[in-house]
Order: sequence, then C-alpha cells, then structure tokens
Amino acid sequence: MVALSLLRLGPDTAAARHFKELAESGAWSLGKLADRLERRPGARATLIQRARLLAGPALAEAARLGLSILTQPSPDYPDRLRQIPDPPIVLWVRGEREIVHGPAVAIVGSRSATPTGIAVSVRLGRELAEAGLVVVSGLARGIDGAAHRGALDAGGRTLGVLGSGVDVIYPREHAALAEEMRARGAIVSELAPGTPPRAGHFPLRNRIISGLAHAVVVVEASERSGSLITARAALEQGRDVLAVPGNVISGRHRGCHALIKDGARLVETVDDVLDELKWPRLATPEPAATLQLSGLEGTMAAGEPYSVDELAQATGRPVHELLAELGALEIAGRVARRAGSVFVRT
Repeated sequence: MVALSLLRLGPDTAAARHFKELAESGAWSLGKLADRLERRPGARATLIQRARLLAGPALAEAARLGLSILTQPSPDYPDRLRQIPDPPIVLWVRGEREIVHGPAVAIVGSRSATPTGIAVSVRLGRELAEAGLVVVSGLARGIDGAAHRGALDAGGRTLGVLGSGVDVIYPREHAALAEEMRARGAIVSELAPGTPPRAGHFPLRNRIISGLAHAVVVVEASERSGSLITARAALEQGRDVLAVPGNVISGRHRGCHALIKDGARLVETVDDVLDELKWPRLATPEPAATLQLSGLEGTMAAGEPYSVDELAQATGRPVHELLAELGALEIAGRVARRAGSVFVRT
C-alpha cells in the first residue's frame, strides 16, 4: 500500500481515477495501477521499481520514528476520510492514532492573521476542545497555529495535517507546538517521511483537513485565501461550513463574507458551531462588564490596523478631527500607533 501511495498523490489526476476504480473493485494492485498510468514499453516496470525503492526507506524511517501507518483497507483507517471522493491511500500518523476517529471540527484561515483573528481562533479552539471536540487544522502560521494553541491550552486534543512528511515541520517556528500536539494529539500526512513542504502539497492536504472533520470554520479569509479551498472541499464532502464575519474595510474577511452569502452559517460564538453540529452546549459564563467606547473606537475593530484615510472614509469626518481624537486615545492607551502610520484599537 505504501508503494501504491507513492505512485499517486492527491486528487484530480489520472492516477487518482484509476486508483479509485481499483479500490472499488478490491484490486489493490501496484502492477495494475502502474499499467494504467503508463503503457509505454518498459515504463510500467520502471514505475513499479521506483515506487518499491521509495517504499522501503519510508517504512524504515516510520519504524524509527514510531509512526503509525493507516492504509485504506485497514479497519483502523478513519471512516470519515474513507468516505470522501479522493481519500489518501496511506495516512502517516505521529502521535495518538485513535484521534483520527474522534468527533472533530476544523478551523482554518489566514496565515497573516490580525491580532483579532488570532484571538478569535484561540478562543474557538479552546472552547471547542472544552466541549470535547478534536480541533483540526494545518499547523500553518496565523489562524491554524492559534487554533491548535487554543485547544492545547484547554487541555484538549488537536490534530494537525501537514503538507510535508510528519517529521518535517513547516513552518519551523512551530516545531515546539508540533511536539506538544504529538504528545497530546497527533500530526498526520499522506506524504511519506522526509517529504519536504512544496507549494503543490498544501492545496492537496486541505481535503484531508475537511475530510477528518464534521464541520469547517473559516476565520479571516480574503477573496484569494487558500482556506476557501478547504471550504470548497468541505462542501464537496458534505461537511458543514461556517464562517466568522469581520470588518468590511480591510478586505481581510471578504472570503468569509462570500461564504456566508452562499449559505455558510455565521459564527459569533462557539455556540453557533455547537448548534450546527447539535453538540451539547457549554455552560454560559457570566457576562463581563462592557467598556464604553468613543464613536471613533466603535468604528475600529479591536486589533485591526487602520490608516487615517480609511477611518475618514468610514466615518465621513475630516482628517484633522480624526488625528486629534486619535492622539487623545493614544495618550489614554486605548489606541496604539503602529509602523506605517496606522492605528490599532487596543
């Protein structure tokens, strides 16, 4: 099965179509798949030889690292993933192998997330974990890493899906986070150990993120966000898609707003996610005291950067008035000036 997986990776390829036919017929044959992939004289034997040569070292490295190898015919393979249109042939697991069967919600979003987006992702990850759900994401910078961190901070379980081998952590600054996840959850990939991160791997791993989850929550996604690939895969797989709305000025949330317009459930709190899944609700905390905001502060979403021109356009007020009020708010510690002459509500 490992050699088979090395002949074909990812969806929408001729190999994927041929493999699906073989799998449905129960003919898990390396030779038959190689024959369908390439019929030129000698090419079939070359493909098989190459796959077998690669499979040996991959299996040896998996044994050295203590990885679990879940193959499609195995009863240990996650049923949710088996049901998607193009499941991976092999899933390499570093950590708790049983986690792939748990009730799960995926959280995905921008790599260059704002402080507000990070805070929302941490909170959702934490509260979903507190509700007993596995938090799934892609271990990327920004929203993904924040979701994993929130789940870990709650003492919950989290699952990271990589666009590289499970022994090649990307980005490198998430090495410590990945180690915590391995100890209290797992990291998985369809790519063999030692496979480096490449641009083409990440869109393919997105179908696994959504495939392992019952629902996908999108946080802070622009119109061209890779998170929308995950949302599209989720819809194709019959998963629920939810989205967190945001400020209309910056453009960072246009992808989320488009999803909501197309019927995705709007998420304001974790209860929206739990309701969608019909999952037991969390206990409602006591409401916190509300900070009274000035008119200008009310226009600014906390943690998001705004130029004076953007604020003038949003409020219709002259620039000199805005600069005076921003100066007063800055002295009061309620607004901070950042590089590039932008202001952030603290």
